Amino acid sequence: MQRLLDFLKKYSYWFLFLLLEGLSLLLLFRFNSYQKSVWVTSANAVSGKILEWKSDFSKYISLIDINQQLTQKNILLEHRVQQLTEELRKKEVENLSVALSDSIKGYELMAAKVVESSLFKKNNYITINKGENDGVECEMGVVCGTGVVGIVYATSPHYAIVMPLLNGKSNISCQIRGTDYFGYLRWNGEHPKYASMEDVPRHAKIENGMEVETSGFSAVFPEGIKVGEVVRTEGSADGLSYCLQVNLSTDFASLRDVYVLKSTSHAEIKQLHQGIIKEK
Repeated sequence: MQRLLDFLKKYSYWFLFLLLEGLSLLLLFRFNSYQKSVWVTSANAVSGKILEWKSDFSKYISLIDINQQLTQKNILLEHRVQQLTEELRKKEVENLSVALSDSIKGYELMAAKVVESSLFKKNNYITINKGENDGVECEMGVVCGTGVVGIVYATSPHYAIVMPLLNGKSNISCQIRGTDYFGYLRWNGEHPKYASMEDVPRHAKIENGMEVETSGFSAVFPEGIKVGEVVRTEGSADGLSYCLQVNLSTDFASLRDVYVLKSTSHAEIKQLHQGIIKEK
């Protein structure tokens, strides 16, 4: 208590000054119309500015709740978009399956999904989610909506390994669409969008943009499935044939849905081959 009294005594002149200053301002603004109007106008401006700051601060605080609500809505919308995208993809796959079934006669189409794949190795492989229990066998062709994918290389009860066109061991008989010129498609292990069609006769008239398709010279693929387009023609090393650079129609980087081709005569041909092997 004594400290408070000492403090008041020490600064009594300042307190007296402030009191008198306040009384003088009160008298000035109360009994003078001009000063009073200035005071009221200034006070209103200050109070208005304070209210504006208060409103802005309240809005800023409320943004936290609004952001949380927007985040929840965005999550729900994103989930809905994914559902609709998946439904659309399923419809496209169904329509594509019908279209392929109409264009590929004598083959059953078995839809499958790519579960694992490689792209930049010398010998790439693709794993699909259909296997022996689903009727998949080795040496069955695999296609997608844009063209040839590869040939089934190995199977297990629930999965199968596909040797795609992007494999150094792949060797598929192809022909130039609309002609009788054929050759063998091989991949040189470089760019995943290009392969080489070799052993094309030198007398063949080849132009860039010509389409390359399966020749149908085996039971793996029927004739007429697109492989790609010719982008460059070169002479072979021995000078006896052409080597065509082909821009592959299948985009292996985004490959997801494929179809395994099961020939209706596959079992008969396989049994015939096995009989020949046994005789040898």
